[in-house]
Amino acid sequence: MQTSFFQISSRTVVNFGAGARTLLPNMLEGLGSKRVVLFTDRDVARSGIINQIKELFEENQGEVQIVGIFEDIDEEANSETVNRCTSFFKENTGDSLIALGGTGALDTVKAVKWMVHKDIQDISEVGRSTERWPEAQLISIPHVAVPTLTGTGAEVTAVAMINNEEIGIKSSIYNPFINPDIAILDPELTMFLSPEVTAFTGFTTLVNAIEAYFSPKANPMTDAYAQQALRMIADNLSNAVLDGSNLEAKANMQLASLMAKSAFMPIVNAIPIHNMALAFCGEFGVPQMLANAVLLPNVMESLDTFYLSRIKGFAQALGIAEPSPDAKECLGQAVTFIRDLRKEVGLPETLVEFGVNVNNMTDILLSVHKEPSGVHFEIPPDAVVKITSQIFDLSVNINQ
Repeated sequence: MQTSFFQISSRTVVNFGAGARTLLPNMLEGLGSKRVVLFTDRDVARSGIINQIKELFEENQGEVQIVGIFEDIDEEANSETVNRCTSFFKENTGDSLIALGGTGALDTVKAVKWMVHKDIQDISEVGRSTERWPEAQLISIPHVAVPTLTGTGAEVTAVAMINNEEIGIKSSIYNPFINPDIAILDPELTMFLSPEVTAFTGFTTLVNAIEAYFSPKANPMTDAYAQQALRMIADNLSNAVLDGSNLEAKANMQLASLMAKSAFMPIVNAIPIHNMALAFCGEFGVPQMLANAVLLPNVMESLDTFYLSRIKGFAQALGIAEPSPDAKECLGQAVTFIRDLRKEVGLPETLVEFGVNVNNMTDILLSVHKEPSGVHFEIPPDAVVKITSQIFDLSVNINQ
């Protein structure tokens, strides 16, 4: 029986379904918007989706109109782009925001909303920021997210992850009111994604579900989301990658992403996969989704005692037919399943192309242990060295 305290909340109203994008103008009108600025990334700009969104507003008879479109957001949000987007919003005298695209666009717009609200001119001067209620108050800027990329669940989270080039870290802006008022999840908008991107985002969803399920703070609510996400990933990821026209598989992965992140965010605690991925992202510029996919099975093997107590339920959620009653053997089955799935969807096993060598090990240890995502669970140094040597294909004495 669950008797210890936990808290679950979500400000974002989620609208899901094929064709749900047609609701966008009416949703913004309902929020009181009149002058909306749309922000998107380069991939979406090349896809033709922006024209679909513009047509919705042209056909709508209401007062809301798009007064500016910014199309130059990177795959991951960065401080220079956030500053430019904030200036663009002010120059167009916008009163509301649309975030259309992947994680970079969604996190950029959350940061823009926060900067406008706080009257901050340069986000690179902020570093990391955590504001909680009652210090944090409602931000009355209408804000709708329309994700075209599954994987991170950024459309419902109250955090923006920003690559801060000035100080060389990946900053986080947390405020319970920066998440969108409304999220519109339309699986038809994910159909343009390449198999590679679909695979990477799918594995990011898998990592979110895993770190939620094995969190020491897990509770029945987060378990329900995490386990269902795991089932849907196991059933749909391969089909979504290998058959780009499979709308049902892509829709299910979009829902799995939402559920995995909804489970992950309220109970962020011991997250060793994220810890190492973020360290490699900051130290060597490894894309976080790539790092997640490569690290996942190696971290689970090397930190086996962390996963053993809940491994049987995890294996069952993945659909492993006959999970071993022995916890270590069951973990081996789960890791094999993950490696086989990763191979099936065409993702790499190593990060050797990033040119890391044994001379980097001291810096890597420092980066992993100073990364804020590792505050609740410090990965033992020998495990960091072992995992790093495996994924960069190095010959290293793990006792150094």
